[in-house]
Amino acid sequence: MLKAAIVGMGRWGQTLVNSVQGSNSAGITFVSGTTGRLERARDYAAEKNIRLLDSYDAVLADPEVKAVVLASPHQMHAEQVIAAAKAGKHVFVEKPFTMSKASAEAAVAACKAAGVVLALGHNRRFLPAVAEVKAMKASGKLGTVLHVEGQFSGPGAAAYKPGMWRADPTESPLGGMGGMGIHMIDMFINLMGEIGQVSVISQARVLENGLDDTTAMLCRFKEGATGTFATLALAPRCWRVALYGTEGWVELVDHERLTFRPREGEGFVKEFPKTDIEAAELTAFAAAVAGGPAYPLPVEQAIHGVAVYETMIRAAAAQGPVAVY
Repeated sequence: MLKAAIVGMGRWGQTLVNSVQGSNSAGITFVSGTTGRLERARDYAAEKNIRLLDSYDAVLADPEVKAVVLASPHQMHAEQVIAAAKAGKHVFVEKPFTMSKASAEAAVAACKAAGVVLALGHNRRFLPAVAEVKAMKASGKLGTVLHVEGQFSGPGAAAYKPGMWRADPTESPLGGMGGMGIHMIDMFINLMGEIGQVSVISQARVLENGLDDTTAMLCRFKEGATGTFATLALAPRCWRVALYGTEGWVELVDHERLTFRPREGEGFVKEFPKTDIEAAELTAFAAAVAGGPAYPLPVEQAIHGVAVYETMIRAAAAQGPVAVY
């Protein structure tokens, strides 16, 4: 059983803990943790049998802890990953991985030098329906993919008040990108490979807390297809991705409903069972640490996802297409 510490015990940190704590099959258990406001986490930590430590340094100095799970503010990730690697701790880090390509490369290099596993929390990679979409594309069932569409939106920004870290534009540039949209960028990379060029419009039509509520992107993949994507930080929840090819199109909505329509013949609609994707990603992390299959998100793709996000920020400022480097 991999003994881990949770770093950041707000809503999402607790979601990660709840997904595996007490499960014998997950291969990971949380034994300690720390967070920005310790007093708010004391009751929760006691309930989950987690020793609450007063700092990240204390977590890294704890000999019982073999891995850290980072659910901390975005700007902290790179420094925390590098520090964990230097301390010999395996690292699971929530998205966004880091906020710049250079810092992502430094974090990956630190983990490689230390020989520790690095895993990035893009949990939609663990959806069975996504595996089916990838298989359909690989088999040629869609023909040549011409275009991809994606949307990940939700109303969460309405609750972000001035002074909260999620309401800080340096932590959440391009509105919903840091909390939601970056997941769809990873989905694009997972399904279609690297993105070569992006154009972005990002604006606040309604929000007055300093964040954008509407972010839209047009991109070209290096393999030639185009893509469009939007993340709305003040709209009812929506998650969908669709691939349009010369022989058929496939659309996945809300993780479980897959629709396929071929150019000729009968299509299908398939419903998948709900999957605990947080438990799945942490279980995969523990298995990789134990010497099992590699975590199914290559670090090169993790770096590229950060490069795309960084380029989107530049493209929004430039108001024109920018190449991803």
